[in-house]
Amino acid sequence: MKPATGAIAPARSIGWKTAGGQALGRMVAALLCVTVPFAIVAVPFNLFAVDPMIRKSGALLLAGTVLAGYVAYVRLVEHRPVRELDLSRAAGHLARGMLLGAALLCSTLAILWSVGAYEVIGHGAWRDPLLAIPGFVLGAILEEVVIRGILFRIAEQAVGTWIALVVSALVFGALHARNPGAGVLSSIAIAMEAGVLLAAAFVLTRSLWSCIGIHVAWNYLQGGIFSIAVSGGASRGWLTGRMTGGDWLTGGAFGVEASLVAFIVCALAGFGLLAAACTRRRFVAAHWRRAGAPPSCDDVQREPAPSSFVPRLS
Repeated sequence: MKPATGAIAPARSIGWKTAGGQALGRMVAALLCVTVPFAIVAVPFNLFAVDPMIRKSGALLLAGTVLAGYVAYVRLVEHRPVRELDLSRAAGHLARGMLLGAALLCSTLAILWSVGAYEVIGHGAWRDPLLAIPGFVLGAILEEVVIRGILFRIAEQAVGTWIALVVSALVFGALHARNPGAGVLSSIAIAMEAGVLLAAAFVLTRSLWSCIGIHVAWNYLQGGIFSIAVSGGASRGWLTGRMTGGDWLTGGAFGVEASLVAFIVCALAGFGLLAAACTRRRFVAAHWRRAGAPPSCDDVQREPAPSSFVPRLS
């Protein structure tokens, strides 16, 4: 284990309004760096691409565009290495994230199956789940870059880990509030299952690859293998299943993500990741706690914080 040399530097003596304004400005700049190239690439595909295979390959191209736009923002605006997308650590973080996401989804369905709420009644061809991969990869990368890489990470440097976690989770839940089959309970469930769980994974690993792995595995298995609606969106995968029971148990039209079982399973996992992050001192204190003071125990990390950014004032 490396010595504790990765302490986040004490913030300069600037007001919380200034710090908040700087964070908001960086968020806007980052979103522009991601969304403008995304739109430039997406519009031609949506207008002219007719062949399904070309459109599927376009999803992977868009995923690469999102990552490239984020990397460009970090290098040009924050002037630092993009350690949260470090390619040397990508395979390991992706694999562990996918294993965790798969374990959570399979555990949820296993519990539902054990109480008679879910059963497999048939299966289709392998073509459908294979064709579904690019879309799920794009969705996971786009949402993780925007919510965890931009919103959570930049907010964390201004208001600290806890407030940033709550805010980003609420935003993530609200973004799914108008999906088919959505309601208040499904939005709360998404905020906890994805908002808290995925932010906790980022706090612990400081790698977006971990979040992307969890996100891809959960959504792909749910829609691409088990043919369960993903956040209200109908999916056609390999297995054909049938849900039986109240919406509180099965998730209803929104999908298993709105199930009480998924809520409990993912909440336990999220709090477990947060506990591990706390033990390893991965939390960041709010700006006003760091201003003009040496790093506290919340600021010190056993390994260098890969995504910390303290603005340089002229």
